[in-house]
Amino acid sequence: MRILFTGGSGKAGRHAIPYLVEQGHRVTNVDKVKLDIPGVDWLNVELTDAGEVFNACSAYAGFDELEPGTGVPRYDAIVHFAAIPCILIRPDNTTFQINTMSTYNVLDAAVKLGIPKVIFASSETTYGVCFADGELKPDYVPVDEEHPTVPIDSYAMSKVVNEACARSFQARSGIDIYGLRINNVIEPHEYAQNFPEYMKNPDMRRRNFFAYIDARDLGHMVECCLQTDGLGYEVFNVSNDDMSVGLTSDEVIARYYEGVPVKSEMGPNETFYSNAKAKRMVGFQPKHSWRDVLES
Repeated sequence: MRILFTGGSGKAGRHAIPYLVEQGHRVTNVDKVKLDIPGVDWLNVELTDAGEVFNACSAYAGFDELEPGTGVPRYDAIVHFAAIPCILIRPDNTTFQINTMSTYNVLDAAVKLGIPKVIFASSETTYGVCFADGELKPDYVPVDEEHPTVPIDSYAMSKVVNEACARSFQARSGIDIYGLRINNVIEPHEYAQNFPEYMKNPDMRRRNFFAYIDARDLGHMVECCLQTDGLGYEVFNVSNDDMSVGLTSDEVIARYYEGVPVKSEMGPNETFYSNAKAKRMVGFQPKHSWRDVLES
């Protein structure tokens, strides 16, 4: 597939793009920073500028595409990961503006240009817990896609707005638009670097539902979505199967979720950020775990 990937030089994208290239896709990375990976095209685009986005989505990816003489090929899909990645980096109103307008522009261009699929990065923060003022417990555990999304911070608000826009663009056009409510992204080197401290102090993982997603498995999730057609608009939690702490699920419930309804029976190491829908609907099967590194 010919794929336009926004934000590919970021923490998640720089692992997802190599995975997609390994699957045989041609990827154009739209980012302010070039990703130095052989075979990956690059375009520097201001995503809050609708004209630049429309042009990027309808442009040649590389000089080789000039050779056939048949005009600009159409992108098969857009993967939109670019964003201000959390609060406290830019002013709140700027974070909201950039994240919402860039997503609107990408969706608008995709629909008007007839690009049949958009996969966009939503967030675990939509459930309101991650950047809450003080401690906020979920309505129930494990948290699935039916859980209310009523956040109070600018970043999570922007993601909820993006989901609403995506649903509306899908209803208008009939194309496939899938939102990924991505949990805390972990790069391979971070297991040895950060997880020993998480084992000592599990309080550090409360705001992430004690969950995580390996950056490589996130690439696999994107590929699952690229290969699954006809779902219309859907959102998916994206997480690994186990927790990011050394406690059992019963111990986490007793220490952190006392009085919180338990929606379904949980295994001893099962994630509190349910990925069951992604497994059921697109065939997601995460393969990596911190246990592979720390327990070896």
